[in-house]
Amino acid sequence: MPPRGGTGAAAAGPADQRIDLVFENNRLASALYGEFDQNLALLEKRLGVDARARGNTVTISGGPVAVNQARRVLESLYDRLLEGHEVLQGDVEGAVRMAEMADAQLSLPTLEESGRMRFARVSTRKKSVVARTLAQDAYIRAMDRCELVFGTGPAGTGKTYLAVAFAAAMLERGDVDRIILCRPAVEAGERLGFLPGDMKEKVDPYLRPLYDALYDMMPSERVERGLQSGAIEIAPLAFMRGRTLAHAAVILDEAQNATSMQMKMFLTRLGEGSKMFVTGDPTQIDLRPGEVSGLVEATAILEGVEGVAICRFRGEDVVRHALVQRIVAAYERQPDRREQRRDG
Repeated sequence: MPPRGGTGAAAAGPADQRIDLVFENNRLASALYGEFDQNLALLEKRLGVDARARGNTVTISGGPVAVNQARRVLESLYDRLLEGHEVLQGDVEGAVRMAEMADAQLSLPTLEESGRMRFARVSTRKKSVVARTLAQDAYIRAMDRCELVFGTGPAGTGKTYLAVAFAAAMLERGDVDRIILCRPAVEAGERLGFLPGDMKEKVDPYLRPLYDALYDMMPSERVERGLQSGAIEIAPLAFMRGRTLAHAAVILDEAQNATSMQMKMFLTRLGEGSKMFVTGDPTQIDLRPGEVSGLVEATAILEGVEGVAICRFRGEDVVRHALVQRIVAAYERQPDRREQRRDG
């Protein structure tokens, strides 16, 4: 059963509010609080409330807005536990971020009439991934309703991970017959031909983030069987020419390093029953000077086209270590030094 909330006696200060949340399952309540109540401590730090647990009851005190946000955070996390999923500190951070955004009168995540937050999620038999930012929420919903989805923005925002997770869920449900993962073979000026080994050995280093996400969402033996049978295919972008990709979930990662011609070639491979997810960071282009990024061009050309969604992530959407978010923000405040070097 979901927790029951009620307003208790007023805390110190005329503007403060206090509520008691009662969670029916003691074991889940303990998991919700975290080891040594670390999740409640994080909630206090982020929202400026006082959260005290006694058995299966949590008393939250503070400003009315913050108290209501804390209530929605704990209720949404408890719902996650009821569904059999664990709650990590990153989930607490994400739920706090979403509660704050909801109160900023943004359209997502969905707020039901009861005031409970419903986050978009991607689930496989192995794992369930819940949106931790407004942009992630919109991104997951876009992948569900559109055939072509662009996810652009800085590293650490989850754009590639969520695309692979969604593709894995589609394959598991039988919505597609295969997953195709590809990437432009461009990395700081190095080309595939200069790397040792066969084609798989040449391509693997470029696609390691995609492999990691696949193994995170699917059992390793399922991934290995898929790679052997062709249900999961890994290929450099250049190998997509001349193909029609039907009944497949197709992911192009690091798309900022695709040229204009490569991007047009890739997008026109879309076949019946397929979906394409294109991810990249327009600030990390490794193309030669003068070459146009296909990602930048495509998102400008295809804005507003039916069946296409363009989801833009920003520094505040970084869900890795908090320091990564600050690093991204610092770089965003600076002019493009790479362009300055080229001009010089």
